[in-house]
Amino acid sequence: MFNLKTLYAGAVVAALTFTPVLADEEKSVTVYKTPWCGCCHVWAEEVAKAGYSVKVHDMEDLTSIKKQAGVPEDMQACHTAVVGKTRKYVLEGHVPLQAMDKLMSERPDIHGLAVAGMPMGSLGMDYDPNAEYLVHALPQKRGEAPTVYMRMGEAE
Repeated sequence: MFNLKTLYAGAVVAALTFTPVLADEEKSVTVYKTPWCGCCHVWAEEVAKAGYSVKVHDMEDLTSIKKQAGVPEDMQACHTAVVGKTRKYVLEGHVPLQAMDKLMSERPDIHGLAVAGMPMGSLGMDYDPNAEYLVHALPQKRGEAPTVYMRMGEAE
C-alpha cells in the first residue's frame, strides 16, 4: 500500500533534483568560429562567465555552418552559435547577454538572434554597455525579413 504523502514528497525531491540539470542543459552554447578570431574568443569567454556552458569549434570556413543554420547573408557576422537543448536557437555574431537571457526566458517562436557585422561596443568588441546597435530576430521561415528584437544602448 502506498502513502500519498510519501509519494508527493518523493515527487518534490525528484523535481528539485532534475530541474537544475534541465536548466543547465538549456544554457548550453555551441560556438562555431575561425581559429584566428580574437573577438569571437572574447565573446565565448564572456558567455561562459555569465553561466552558460560553452563548447567552441574552430573551423577554417564557416560558410556551410551559416547556410545550415539559415543565417541570411545580410545578417552574417564573424561567428555562429546555437543555444539550448530542448528548443534550439541560432545566435549569429556578437549577441549581447541581455538578449540571450531574454530569448531563453521568453522562448519566442523565432529561429534565433543576429547582430550583423561586428559593431564596436558589442560583447567581444571592446564592450561598452552604452553602445548603440540592433539585435535582430531571425524568423522561422527562410526568406522572411528579420525584425528588431532589441535596441542596445538606448534608454528604455
